[in-house]
Amino acid sequence: MGRLRTKLITLIDRRWHSSILDVQSFSRADCRTDHYLLVAKFREKLAGRKQTAQTFGGERFNLRKLHDLKVRKQYHIETTNRRAAFENLSNEEGINRTWENIKEDMKTPATESLDLHEVKQYKPWFDEGCLGFLYQRKQAKM
Repeated sequence: MGRLRTKLITLIDRRWHSSILDVQSFSRADCRTDHYLLVAKFREKLAGRKQTAQTFGGERFNLRKLHDLKVRKQYHIETTNRRAAFENLSNEEGINRTWENIKEDMKTPATESLDLHEVKQYKPWFDEGCLGFLYQRKQAKM
């Protein structure tokens, strides 16, 4: 069993070897092969998907403006007018064109009344000053 366990550990990548909880080998398993049957228990952590903001083609709308009553009413009026105009369109167009019309009907009032959300610009943490310190450290080690 010791020799077999050593071979098992070498088969498992270093990244995953800590996830293995229990391994059993069955040398007399009826599986018509010269290999040993292995049964392993392992744990795996699944990462949750980060929820992204409502976007339309990379654009983020400032939804906090909807807390203002005037902006909310204006947005509601614009969307209802767009939907009324959309109902008058013919159904003979293709499904892709219909979807493009619906998307534009939702996107246009949002850009007019809500504006786009401003993305924060972060300063890069590794700048010329860091590079200078790194160069000084290398010089001091030599």
